[in-house]
Amino acid sequence: MSTVYAYPTLVGKIAVTVRGARIDGNPLQLSLISQRDRVVALHQVERDDWTEGVLDLEVSLPTVELAEGPWSAVTCVAVLTEGATNTRVVSRLERRGGETHWQGEVRVRRSTHLARAVLDVSVVGSHDGIDGRVLGKSDSPWVVDLLARTPTRQRDLEIRDVDFREGPEERLRPFMEAPWLIDTTGELPVVLLNTSFEGLVELMSDARGPLEKATAGLVASQIAGEAWATMFHSALSDLEFDEDGTPHFPGGWRESVLRSMLPEVFPGLSLPEALGEAHSRRGDGRGWAEVQSRIHFAAGRRGQVPKNLTAAVRVVSRAQEGASR
Repeated sequence: MSTVYAYPTLVGKIAVTVRGARIDGNPLQLSLISQRDRVVALHQVERDDWTEGVLDLEVSLPTVELAEGPWSAVTCVAVLTEGATNTRVVSRLERRGGETHWQGEVRVRRSTHLARAVLDVSVVGSHDGIDGRVLGKSDSPWVVDLLARTPTRQRDLEIRDVDFREGPEERLRPFMEAPWLIDTTGELPVVLLNTSFEGLVELMSDARGPLEKATAGLVASQIAGEAWATMFHSALSDLEFDEDGTPHFPGGWRESVLRSMLPEVFPGLSLPEALGEAHSRRGDGRGWAEVQSRIHFAAGRRGQVPKNLTAAVRVVSRAQEGASR
């Protein structure tokens, strides 16, 4: 759907290119940046505990329009968002070589993202004496994928607000008291947020003040951790096998999840060995209770549960100290 503005906007193309990327200062392979699909695969099998990714961005704006248009104080910003964690990060770009070329860095913190973030670019300026006018946006956003080993758009994690109590999906009625559900039965995993659960959607979308923000962060990390664990179990239930029974990765998002978590669940084993061990233990029950604990721990780490819980406890402690004075 197109947005109609009550003032002139740019018609020409706003071209966005990711020239390179780094994870904790280490250059990412160019093969993990797809200019065609506009996807950056910010995941390396050899390193799952990265802290920050940095994207080198270059933007080209329509030259003639900007030169002859009625706008002033034009600037360019990159906006990184992810519905799964309610994250929105705005990065200001810098002009390079005149009015039409802009460059800058976009920082992706692992602690604030779950699966896939969307990167858009907006051009902002003044018109008719009013600042902050949105003059144009990139036609097609980039996707920053934190799970994939290859930069493709074959997988996504959808976030949906659904009324479990009185909504159109009767299958959700038995779960009306649940704040959320993770659904992996379809082609894409879906996080269903229950709008009939009092205050949940409002907390996740409009948290204000330190205590509310800390609570929202803790809830988001719980959802993320549960999503990781549920996706792992779903992926492990959908393996492919050779004629001799040797398991193989199932492909798509399921493969990404397994390749991400297996090194943490079975440290010291190669990926094929870890996959075989997970499959055999799940099948015969040998030590499966211990493996469940490892899965829970790994999923919690990926959801940043310990970090967000610590932050929430500190905020509550400070609030209690202030109230007792």
